[in-house]
Amino acid sequence: MAEKLLEVKNLRTEFKREKSTVTAVNDVSFSIDKGEVLGLVGESGCGKSVTSLSIMGLLLDTSGKVTNGEVLLDGQDLLKLSKKEMRSIRGRKMSMIFQNPMSSLNPCMRVERQITEAILLHNKFSKEQAHKRAYDVLKSVGIPDPDTTLRSYPHQLSGGMSQRVMIAMALSCEPDLMIADEPTTALDVTIQAQILELMLQIKEERNSGILLITHDLGVVAEMCSRVIVMYAGRIVEEAPVKELFADPIHPYTNGLIASVPKIGSGVKKLPAIPGSVPDLSVMPKGCKFAPRCKYATEKCRQEEPKLQYLPGSTTRKIRCHVFNRAKEGGEQA
Repeated sequence: MAEKLLEVKNLRTEFKREKSTVTAVNDVSFSIDKGEVLGLVGESGCGKSVTSLSIMGLLLDTSGKVTNGEVLLDGQDLLKLSKKEMRSIRGRKMSMIFQNPMSSLNPCMRVERQITEAILLHNKFSKEQAHKRAYDVLKSVGIPDPDTTLRSYPHQLSGGMSQRVMIAMALSCEPDLMIADEPTTALDVTIQAQILELMLQIKEERNSGILLITHDLGVVAEMCSRVIVMYAGRIVEEAPVKELFADPIHPYTNGLIASVPKIGSGVKKLPAIPGSVPDLSVMPKGCKFAPRCKYATEKCRQEEPKLQYLPGSTTRKIRCHVFNRAKEGGEQA
């Protein structure tokens, strides 16, 4: 059996407003094995990034707070650790590639200082050794002139270069767990393939786990062994990646996959999911996807379905009252 690296159990994250509290992540549970790449997909506003920030313990300076659940990394509950203890883990045992490099890099510090900070903190390196490590990791992510980049400030770099610096920072200490939040958004196709290959290479060498958050279902199909689909802060479907693409069951998953263009299909207009992700402060009663779902019944509008295993399966989970109708009805959402 595969060895568990990360276990998230019943995670709930809330944000305080002036007179109310909104729940951004609600009862989310999943695990990542060592050497596994788990995909996390869904529209913007579904709770993917908040889930990752909750795992990393990076909500302390916001109005957000984890109000329930456990986050176990190698059996250790990260939610019970102090700030100092978390600093000793972030960067060394787990790291994160942030979604927006332009706002994640410190504009007042040269790139070299920002990369070597974690290297010096977690390794018994001299400054020369840290510089060499920073140089090597920048080169590995496709930066042609690492020395010039190390001397630069973030504002002197393009968006793609900044993204590669962020990736280099996350990979610099070769962590056991990498959380990649849209890691290739600002990169061209060639560099994107290079970065994904590098992440897989590190995974194979260190038997590390990767949580890959992305909108790109093509990247999910290529990189991941399992995939989780989130909607309105909840997991609505979980499956091995090949099974999910071959036979998507939840109407929301069907809509996501149907909206991806296919070469040679002859389709002139792609189908779209009507409506938008609900406002967290005015969530609908019952199933949160019901207002956008063509299969919704009165039960769907009144009673929220539970996430449960598909009958006869130990690997697929679904949150839907009428998934059999969605599966058998021929026409997909």
